[in-house]
Amino acid sequence: MNAATQIAEADPLYAQPLSERPLYATGMLLDAQDFADEQTYHRAQLARAMAFLAGGGTLAGLRVTHQAATAGPNAVTEEIRVEPGLAVDRLGRLIELPRPACLRLPRWYDAQNAIDGGDALRRSAYADLHRFLSARAIAAATLPDAAAVPDRAVVADVFLRFVACPRGLTPSFAAGPFDALNAVSTSRVRDAYELLLIQREGLDDAYDGLPAAPGAAVIGDATAEIAVRRDAAQDAVLAAYAVSGRSGNQGRLAPLPEHPAGIDPTAIFIARALIPVAPGDPPMRQGEAVLIDNWRRRFIPSASLVALLFGI
Repeated sequence: MNAATQIAEADPLYAQPLSERPLYATGMLLDAQDFADEQTYHRAQLARAMAFLAGGGTLAGLRVTHQAATAGPNAVTEEIRVEPGLAVDRLGRLIELPRPACLRLPRWYDAQNAIDGGDALRRSAYADLHRFLSARAIAAATLPDAAAVPDRAVVADVFLRFVACPRGLTPSFAAGPFDALNAVSTSRVRDAYELLLIQREGLDDAYDGLPAAPGAAVIGDATAEIAVRRDAAQDAVLAAYAVSGRSGNQGRLAPLPEHPAGIDPTAIFIARALIPVAPGDPPMRQGEAVLIDNWRRRFIPSASLVALLFGI
């Protein structure tokens, strides 16, 4: 995130505002806050509908891959690459990557080593890694030419987060205790994104740090009779208005199982990376391919995909 990016709390939607829209009358004096409140009302209503209807997750694209380093005149650095795509965060805001984005793995690994001498990397390195992967990733790792599950690796998760970027300056009155007429203010705000790669400490057999399995808490046994699943879905809807998601709530969103301590709870999990390392303190990076697990994120299929699934 660069200096031109607003902090997360600067977005009015972060406070989950109450549904109040400006009411105008002839002769009423208006200022910038009135127009900002109008935008906030409409943004908040749409975002809340998206948050409860779809929930946070991937709408389209955003496949994460590992790009190995290459040598020669057109050499490239080893990268974790995220393909273009669209997601909804936990507040219902759209996050779009209009072009591929990358996280340079050697730079990230060196930075983690420099922070605390590699202590966090050591605590994030595990053996017996099958317990921290989705079933589909484990199956894919057995295919020819696929990255195998390493014997030991640092577990790191890729998160996607909504940020706002102020853009464009225009003349304005100075704010605060000033009377200058030649000040400038931001005239546009661009909805943008931030990619985070976070090493995962504290994983064990009882806690894998992954999102909850989709649908398990809603329909229970997928082989149950339709009436049983219908009843479970109805009960889930009646219980879906969580305290941390209510309009006007003063507290932050409660973190989900996949959120490590300190991360913005509006960020969405999109992939897990297993970075092979050798035993040591700190663990040394090995040259094996990084295994990427794209399959435990929350997916939000479009209506057309759902229609194809049911043949309608």
